[in-house]
Amino acid sequence: QYGIVFDAGSSRTTVYVYEWPAEKENDTGVVSQTFKCDVKGPGISSYKHNPGALAKPLDECLNKVKERIPVHQHKSTSIYLGATAGMRLLRLQNETAANEVLASIQNYFRAQPFQFRGAHIITGPEEGVYGWITANYLMGNFLERSLWRMWVHPYRKETVGALDLGGASTQISFIPEDSQENFNNTLQVKLYGYDYNVYTHSFQCYGRNEAEKRLLALLLQKSSTSSSVDNPCYPQNYKTALTVKYFCGSLCTQPLRPTNYYPNQSVIFRGTGDPGLCQEMVSLLFNFTTCRNQEDCAFNGIHQPKVKGNFVAFSGFYYTINALNLSGHFSLADFNSSMWFFCSQSWAQIQYMLPKSEEIYARSYCFSANFIYYLLVHGYNFDAEKWPQIHFQKEVGNSSIAWSLGYMLILTNMIPAEGKLIQLPLKASLFAGLLIFLTVLALLCLFFLVYLCIVSRKQKVISHVEYVFTPE
Repeated sequence: QYGIVFDAGSSRTTVYVYEWPAEKENDTGVVSQTFKCDVKGPGISSYKHNPGALAKPLDECLNKVKERIPVHQHKSTSIYLGATAGMRLLRLQNETAANEVLASIQNYFRAQPFQFRGAHIITGPEEGVYGWITANYLMGNFLERSLWRMWVHPYRKETVGALDLGGASTQISFIPEDSQENFNNTLQVKLYGYDYNVYTHSFQCYGRNEAEKRLLALLLQKSSTSSSVDNPCYPQNYKTALTVKYFCGSLCTQPLRPTNYYPNQSVIFRGTGDPGLCQEMVSLLFNFTTCRNQEDCAFNGIHQPKVKGNFVAFSGFYYTINALNLSGHFSLADFNSSMWFFCSQSWAQIQYMLPKSEEIYARSYCFSANFIYYLLVHGYNFDAEKWPQIHFQKEVGNSSIAWSLGYMLILTNMIPAEGKLIQLPLKASLFAGLLIFLTVLALLCLFFLVYLCIVSRKQKVISHVEYVFTPE
């Protein structure tokens, strides 16, 4: 069986095709990603002025999907679209435009041969929890196969926290040390008959793209001239012209708009490649004063329990770390030295180091690295001791770590409380006792059989001796 999910992010839309064996209903634990396609062009929120133009870019990926899934299964295959922070921002800014974009998408999918299950704007906490479900699901932290080929809950296996960095928002989700403590942002999730109290929070406007737009607006605000602005986070010798609307037209940058706001005015940003000044400017994007001297506080006054256990950081986190030539998990000192080295490079050197990267990403990795540093270290409180617990990862096996898999699993009811599949027919203590009893009984039977064999052989020897010495 197949399922299709369109992950409609703020900067791009990605299509995922999932499949699983159909022999057993709800046979979870074997769902795997078999195809992934990046839709060309920007995120769906960018089509607010022309929703009808959405069909063409979606067509290319969907045609590839049609080839992947057998024709006779098209009608039985469900297709979902989940929109994230880009559409959340658009709905806040212009609800009518957001509804028109969704209506256009719905009309498009209803004309397709698949079972369309709706296009929805998911909330920040939902996005965080779905990402947490995906990460733990792929890592086998919910279910595993027993010797009897039954799905059982892994013995003493801890869940991992999830860190997701998108274009317009970022999410943190994990099970706190005291999972019973009543945090405002704790959601109870029931998976396979087990309850999980997951702390999750989504920071709107703290996605990589929106955060950089706020930096550009801040640099313009602090500059003595409005036509040419130095950017310490851009590489040395890099220069680009951007319209004020590009970085001040967002809802996230509204408070930083210049008094004389001319959307089409062009501003030239010149890179100076200054790591120290870049860090200083990035720190201004966070409000740490409201959390001063408070242990259970992230930033901007948001209450957060202490981070606990291992974490997996994916999406924007992974791509930035990969650009710094790092992978997996490493020390905070290694991260800082790699970041400092990268941020000191000229534009020519950056292009040599990242030959396949698009300009819009390559020029911004220094900013992204500094942003990740402040978010994780000063925001979420991953100090030098806790930092190595973060594993920067893109996928598990061939499946991408993204909220889309968790979203599909929930919507298709493939994560029910399957008591019959995951619970043994006997209590654990009784089952263990019975197993020991049967083992002892089997050993006794074995000893008895060995004893009978020995006695039988002795009797045969005696009979043979008697036969030999019997007089005729």
